Amino acid sequence: MCRPRGTQSTLGACGCTCGCCGCGCGTFFRRFISAKEEQERLEEYRDQLKKELAGVEERIHEVKGN
Repeated sequence: MCRPRGTQSTLGACGCTCGCCGCGCGTFFRRFISAKEEQERLEEYRDQLKKELAGVEERIHEVKGN
């Protein structure tokens, strides 16, 4: 299992540092995925981006003091 080490900019989507981010972690990396798997990964990525944006908006609101 991956364990975070390093800065956020070097962490994969799951928090690992292996660089593959498929994440199974490390030893075996599939080079080809099905269209359905790609869609699922993209949807998960989209959902994570939405959560990140919500956090940023919340933080901006806090900084403004509103």
